[in-house]
Amino acid sequence: MDIIRVPDQLGPKLRAVRMQRGLTQADVARQLGVTVQAVSRLEANAGRASFDRIHRLCLLLGVDLALQPRDRPRAGGATESRPEW
Repeated sequence: MDIIRVPDQLGPKLRAVRMQRGLTQADVARQLGVTVQAVSRLEANAGRASFDRIHRLCLLLGVDLALQPRDRPRAGGATESRPEW
């Protein structure tokens, strides 16, 4: 499984949405077929989770997952947009 680096805010944001939905980590774990510890680790450090696991959690919580380009300078002064990962 490939690991994609994501911003540090993703785990806490997913946790906040889970709590807004009234779900426990055990509820999420049961629905995803993983352990409670796996959900806890995902919320604490989503940057080390597989894209598949993050995507499945987003689907479960009803959260859209989008990549936002970041402008980066290129040679010659032009900017290049790339996903921030």
